[in-house]
Amino acid sequence: MAQQDNKKAVLLLSGGLDSSTVLAIAQADGYDVHGISFRYGQRHDHELVCAAAIAKKAGIKHVILDLDLSKFGGSALTADIDVPKDRDEAAMAGNIPVTYVPARNTVFLSCALSMAEALDTGDIFIGVNALDYSGYPDCRADYIAAFQAMANLATKGGVEGTLPVTIHTPLIDLTKAQIIAKGMQLGVDYGLTISCYDPDSAGAACGHCDACQLRLKGFREAGLADPSPYQEGV
Repeated sequence: MAQQDNKKAVLLLSGGLDSSTVLAIAQADGYDVHGISFRYGQRHDHELVCAAAIAKKAGIKHVILDLDLSKFGGSALTADIDVPKDRDEAAMAGNIPVTYVPARNTVFLSCALSMAEALDTGDIFIGVNALDYSGYPDCRADYIAAFQAMANLATKGGVEGTLPVTIHTPLIDLTKAQIIAKGMQLGVDYGLTISCYDPDSAGAACGHCDACQLRLKGFREAGLADPSPYQEGV
């Protein structure tokens, strides 16, 4: 059901496939979307170039916040740790991978919550997915429900009941193929997006990390070619 026109919402915009699809969904539902991205000490910043391009094309306001999580490390995305490559689905379904950034979604959602309350809205969108993903604990429905409950205890609007917080997760139960199909229906330009954990200096995806493999699998299952650039031989 479409929401009230021009109702504000905050969207975590990573520059990837999922968040770009969520942006299109939120706009189709009548939200005035405000994007937030993070320069958090990640191993490459091409995702921020993509996020800015996506925001510009969608005509939304967009901020990039600096939070240097590389000072903590603990992840292949924020420390000098090799990104796993060419893992099969069984390996991806095993232990939480080293590409998990400690408490990243909790940090990001907390910032989005602050931004939302400042904008006088309780609506926050995030592209987490519990099916075709890498096993991160902060992408599950029970985590999102717990954060939403906390947010309504931690904010002025939540406590007073004037601005209840809702964390929207429209992709939570979709496969990558279903996400891509939905995005194509809404006109998402996936050529502007990047999902790779370890692209080259030009921004071409490696095609071998977990994120690339899940993305490529999604496009295959959707019967489509991925328009994003990949390194030679992929």
